[in-house]
Amino acid sequence: MQDRDPRVRLELDGPVAVITNDNPDKHNAFDDAMDATLFDILAELSARPDIRAVVWRGEGKSWSSGRDVGSIGINNTDMTHHELMTRGIRGIQRLWDLEAPIIVAIHGWALGGSFQRALLCDIRIASDDARFMLPEVGHGVIPDTGGVSVLYEMCGHGLVSDMVLTGRRLSAQEALTHGIVSRVVTRDELDDTAMEMAQKIASSSAVAVKMARRVIGHLARPAVRASMEDELIFQTFVNRSDDMAEMRAARAEGREPRYRGS
Repeated sequence: MQDRDPRVRLELDGPVAVITNDNPDKHNAFDDAMDATLFDILAELSARPDIRAVVWRGEGKSWSSGRDVGSIGINNTDMTHHELMTRGIRGIQRLWDLEAPIIVAIHGWALGGSFQRALLCDIRIASDDARFMLPEVGHGVIPDTGGVSVLYEMCGHGLVSDMVLTGRRLSAQEALTHGIVSRVVTRDELDDTAMEMAQKIASSSAVAVKMARRVIGHLARPAVRASMEDELIFQTFVNRSDDMAEMRAARAEGREPRYRGS
């Protein structure tokens, strides 16, 4: 097992596993090292039949603010952009290898790729201060973690286009109205509510939970996988586009970019 980044923790409470985002100084923004630890944790849990439910929570003021915007479009590794994206997609798809349902307990910000990762999980609950946003287009890229497909199934074309194209911020109550989260509670109640839900699942028939989850997964995942394949190709194109080069040049020169759509 590789050395794990302490900013993503795994703790076990009987049959319930708890994943904690613990990078509070940056609102639990993820970087490559945190990604690697998360993917490693998911691989471990997929091999643990004794784990019957998972809670994914965060410390500090936010569940996760996505990624550092300063790193968008920048690759400091020896991997190509396409290879980096492929690694990320394969890593997060380990969520689907688990037999245990995953409950995401969201407070504060759920932004960008982290919001999309939450959408790939089974259940999302939120505190009343939660906010949801997909700001990628405003930073010159597109959402690329499969969550847009899930959001489309939940909310339809109109809201998805509004969130993706304008970066519209969604409140917890709006998220509840659109079915993005299934419950909204106070911040003080969030962790206890998530654990109560996890214990309820863990006390149910293991085979019934497993089969029910597979039925639900089979309804949604073909479209999500197809969306991820498109995102892999299109994001790679965007990364090499003239508009991306212009965005970087404009930032370096302290001017407004002049985009041409190519």
